[in-house]
Amino acid sequence: MPSGWILHNPAAGRLPAGMFLGKAREALERNGWSIQTAASSDASELKLLAERAVADGSHAVFVAGGDGSVGLVASALVDSPTALAVLPSGTANVWAAELGLTNLAWAPWAALERAAERLALGEPRLVDVGQANGRVFLLWAGTGLDARVVAALEPRTRLMKLVPTALYLAEVLRSTAGWDGLELEVEAEGQRWQGRFIVAVASNIRRYAGGLLELAPDALVDDGLLDFWLIGGRTAGDVVVRIAQMLARAHVDAPGVVHFQSNRATFHCEQSLHLHVDGEPLEVGPHLEIEILPRRLWVLAPSAGEMRLFTQLDSLQAVDS
Repeated sequence: MPSGWILHNPAAGRLPAGMFLGKAREALERNGWSIQTAASSDASELKLLAERAVADGSHAVFVAGGDGSVGLVASALVDSPTALAVLPSGTANVWAAELGLTNLAWAPWAALERAAERLALGEPRLVDVGQANGRVFLLWAGTGLDARVVAALEPRTRLMKLVPTALYLAEVLRSTAGWDGLELEVEAEGQRWQGRFIVAVASNIRRYAGGLLELAPDALVDDGLLDFWLIGGRTAGDVVVRIAQMLARAHVDAPGVVHFQSNRATFHCEQSLHLHVDGEPLEVGPHLEIEILPRRLWVLAPSAGEMRLFTQLDSLQAVDS
């Protein structure tokens, strides 16, 4: 019988998810899982709970929270046989969306139960994770305007999370005022790029900006590579143009946009950098190194889920019943 933990971040999302987790647990148990539950909104405690699940020999940790919680737990599961799963109860849950899972909202109140049903019968996959100055991430690490926006918005109250898109766009406009881009020097694959950029990001998945944009349409999560994007510009007008290009999927070949795939890149700046890692704000020094850790994390993909991110099918005996 497979065993697992449900780790719940009660501060995540637009709705208090606790009232729906009982049904999710029942769905897992109906399908043969033995489940423990724990809750914390403290990042350090969530990571410790995930490490305890690994020490207990759990086959999976089901994270009931947002992408920040998912990324945090992922960092604790790297190089272990315990698989990461997600019960999407955060504000955006981009990782869940990439897997074809519906986020908890006002209308799909049964979203967590349905996700649990599909994950209970799902298959494990080995995926890459990134590392930015030693900080592990599952989805992305980036600097520039988006990192400034994340630093300004987080932490958000539950009331603020009710209108996340409008709030995000409003903060983009506010943060752009009086800002003229970020002067960066980037090195990878024996090449060097230097200039002023709106955004510089390493992406392990396809969607970006809370799932609003598809930044890296060909990204794969198990190919041993990150998709690096350097989006040139410095003015508010440049920001509007770049957003429009991404919405139209015309950014890939647009002048002033650099895209490359690599297992490592270094970033140099004359000032400390705001960084976001899986949507969580972080400040680092003027030097940033981002690299891939290939196929170091097991994730549980839902049955009949979206498989476009994966190149290989894996099996993990540890999650067999």
